Amino acid sequence: MTPNLSCSRRDCLRTMGTGLGLLALPDLLHAANPLAPKQPHFAARAKHIIHVYLNGGPSHVDTWDPTPELTNWGGKRLPIQLTTERETGVALASPFRFKQHGESGLWCSEVFDRTASQHADKICVIRSMYANTPNHEQSMRLMNTGSERLSRPSYGSWLTYGLGSENQNLPGFVTLCPGLPVADSSNWRSSFLPGIYQGTYLDTRKKEVADLIANIRNPKINSGAQRQQLDLLAKLNRRHQSRRRDDPNLEARIQSFELAYRMQMEATDALDVSRETKETQELYGADKVHGRQLLIARRLVERGVRVVQCYHGDVQPWDSHGEIAQNHKRLGEETDGPIAALLTDLERRGLLDETLVICGGEFGRTPAVEIPLGSSAPPTGRDHNHHGYSVWLAGGGVRGGTAHGATDEFGYQAVKQRVHVHDLHATMLRLMGFDHERLTYRHAGRDFRLTDIHGEVVSEIIA
Repeated sequence: MTPNLSCSRRDCLRTMGTGLGLLALPDLLHAANPLAPKQPHFAARAKHIIHVYLNGGPSHVDTWDPTPELTNWGGKRLPIQLTTERETGVALASPFRFKQHGESGLWCSEVFDRTASQHADKICVIRSMYANTPNHEQSMRLMNTGSERLSRPSYGSWLTYGLGSENQNLPGFVTLCPGLPVADSSNWRSSFLPGIYQGTYLDTRKKEVADLIANIRNPKINSGAQRQQLDLLAKLNRRHQSRRRDDPNLEARIQSFELAYRMQMEATDALDVSRETKETQELYGADKVHGRQLLIARRLVERGVRVVQCYHGDVQPWDSHGEIAQNHKRLGEETDGPIAALLTDLERRGLLDETLVICGGEFGRTPAVEIPLGSSAPPTGRDHNHHGYSVWLAGGGVRGGTAHGATDEFGYQAVKQRVHVHDLHATMLRLMGFDHERLTYRHAGRDFRLTDIHGEVVSEIIA
């Protein structure tokens, strides 16, 4: 017998209505929880980013970009014109010894000897980076948000917006910094994206968890009572919000209350490095700020946090306008061991393949010595240089043991396979599974994206 497949519109809606509702369930859940995990555009090579930000502009010609001609011209006027903020003099040969490392023969100076000697074959150095201006504030905002002057969402906010978080009890994006860098919170703000996607800032000069996150626990009432208070507060806030056309600042405040409540136990565990073995703490040098930061970063990505930024220092410690030999040596001693430890630890825990590690600053430094203004002391440092500098990447789908692009023979300007900051961002998004042209947000009548109208994926550095 042939079945009767006909049915009235009323019968169809009655029998299929539940199924139609289920189709909308994922969107409803995501609307209720903006940090719910989401799928990227295509298969990702990395799930997390740890960005080691060398605040102030490290000198590429003293770290990852060997320039023998600069040594040959040391003490002489260079045969090229330098466009700089301040007056420069003769060529300044690097005071640091360079050598090749690993099977790849990747060049690096003694400033990062431990990192290079242990991990050269995992690292891709982009030697042809360039930015737009030689100013800290603008270049730092460009590196972090894709825009020099305007309020724009940071790349960590874009990624958290696109991917959500793997751990609903922790933020998707965390910034670790001892104090505040120049341009302070504009480096990790969400701007016109919902406030839940902004970076959670932790002042890592503080060691105790209770100090890192103020008021993480209420000593007077238990969790159940807190939940009741929060539910009442949320109800009042939603009523208030309904008359104000979804004010984004109010929405950010509501979400921050919820996240803070969920973080009480999970954050206490993640930020407490004393729970690590003595061997691991000593590996990182966790008794010092930068070592402790990088250990916290590993503990956070291990628990599902998408993006962790670790600033070395607050007010431009790498900004060596003078005494670059002494200053970069000291800064290398503070950072080299912890960075090498981070890569070692991520690899042995099986996390390096899914974690993109980025290391660099907002620009590089000049090959010529900077003439100190109003001083008779001999010049010993370098000025800012946005025309050419180095950033390196490791893990997360990166082709290790390679150097991409090149500056000119003196290390002044990127000349081969040049990579703008927009190109770096496009590549970071690609490794995290996104087409940078399709990850957009509608605001003020148009679609915005991290790379604006720019950016090309640097496919040569992807394994």
